[in-house]
Amino acid sequence: MITCLIIMLGVLLILGIPIYIALFFSSLISLFFFSDYNLGIAAQRIFGGIDKFAIMAMPFYIFAASIMLKGGMSKRILDFASSLIGNIRGKVALTTQLACMFFGSLCGSSPATVAAIGSFMYPELKENNYGEKFATGLIASSGSVSLLIPPSITFIVYGATTGVSIGSLFIAGLGAGIVYGGLVLAYSYYYACKVGTSDNEGAKANLKNIVDQTKKSIWALGVPVIILGGIFTGFFTPTEAAAVSTVYALLVVTFIYKEMNLKLLYDVCLDSSATIAQLMMLLGTAALFGWVMSISFVPQMLTAHIVSIIDSQYAFLLIINIVFLIAGMFIDTGAAVMIFTPIIFQPAMQMGIDPVHLGVVIVANMCIGMFSPPFGLNLFVASSFVDMPIIEIYKAIVPFILLALATLLILTYVPSISLFLPNLMGY
Repeated sequence: MITCLIIMLGVLLILGIPIYIALFFSSLISLFFFSDYNLGIAAQRIFGGIDKFAIMAMPFYIFAASIMLKGGMSKRILDFASSLIGNIRGKVALTTQLACMFFGSLCGSSPATVAAIGSFMYPELKENNYGEKFATGLIASSGSVSLLIPPSITFIVYGATTGVSIGSLFIAGLGAGIVYGGLVLAYSYYYACKVGTSDNEGAKANLKNIVDQTKKSIWALGVPVIILGGIFTGFFTPTEAAAVSTVYALLVVTFIYKEMNLKLLYDVCLDSSATIAQLMMLLGTAALFGWVMSISFVPQMLTAHIVSIIDSQYAFLLIINIVFLIAGMFIDTGAAVMIFTPIIFQPAMQMGIDPVHLGVVIVANMCIGMFSPPFGLNLFVASSFVDMPIIEIYKAIVPFILLALATLLILTYVPSISLFLPNLMGY
């Protein structure tokens, strides 16, 4: 059964069939030819895959992200980030990365962050002597930090797949995201000083300017305060925080910023519904695929085999990184998490790896997958507004992939970065 399952999935993906259809048909064909189960159980398993409390947060975060993207919050976040940077060398690149970190805490979507921040900052980067390659690489890679900084859709998928607390994952992702973004900030400053960019003029960072921009963007900055503050204090669950932040964002863009009307809201609802439907189908069919694998006893046999030949957490974490890095190059982050996590989760637990730390490592790999050739989604989002063919974008992203790999090693082998805040909060 397992041979048929894997071969069918590979063939369908190579043919360009959508992932959720490939997962469904490979599972269905394997059940039909190699099991005695009634095929009606496939529908039950698909429904069971989405009938989980943790997944309730996902539609709210996706809807909130669309509202914030269309409602003018991105420009205000950019101005706020710029006020913090001031006029130091590299301020445009630093503002780009910092704004991506802030916007990631609003929407939790990497492609949305690239679209919202990149379209504003790409012309600025070119005008200030950064060069097309660096500008494109920074734009495509900076948005990936959104997967680590809460609220992260990928953390929700991991939590729903493994049963790990979404709240603890969000808190762990905050520390990991700061380290991830901080290293990009350091590299951007080094590059700007090296090439001599022309962006060290203008208003200096001063308290008055920061206060002014904070006042203008305070309503946008309220979203992460609601999400993280509510979760940290225990006032909200992640799901409740998602619902409250959605209502809050809608009220802000409609009545305070006044950039949302009924027609735009209708378009936002349509776009969000399409995205949510795709993710739900992906979750459901991935659950079916995982169940078919489990009845073939592959995860159980693989667990026993891995534990018998590998007795080092370090070696096992390296294997996990290799698997998810390769997976991230070719398939969607959510699909990669749902397909491979059930296989490696039990061996990881038997080796004593913390499930929250494991989640951070997996999601950090998915961050790199978002801008890794050949199918990194951020690359194609960036190609819609940069002046380079996709093959040149592949070349431009190489330094940022190397930087991200170094960051991944730090997050993998220094678990205290991820676990410090969750332990402090009592998770």
